[in-house]
Amino acid sequence: MWRQYEKQAAVFFNEQKFELLETNWRTGRLEIDLIVRRDNLIVFVEVKSGSSKKFGHPVERIDEKKMMNLTRAAQQYIEQNNITGCDLRFDVVTFSSGQLEHFPNAFEAREQ
Repeated sequence: MWRQYEKQAAVFFNEQKFELLETNWRTGRLEIDLIVRRDNLIVFVEVKSGSSKKFGHPVERIDEKKMMNLTRAAQQYIEQNNITGCDLRFDVVTFSSGQLEHFPNAFEAREQ
């Protein structure tokens, strides 16, 4: 089910004129759901879903540890692909009861 949400998020970014660079990009135990690019901006996207808000909004499940892991994964991606001179951003896309919500620039990179 969650792969379906990642596909929907990819379509959303495509509609916003972003190019899809990677889906489920992995380095070791770290993963980034989507990596998209538009012009000089690269966005690392975390996709979260929840069938109800009984346990809180899906965005609330992105804790400090998750942000640090996403930061480390993004740094690895940048290094492995020799990316320089680009603006970088971390976005979150959530699906709650099937409804897409986009949180651009959801958090800043975390220092290790």
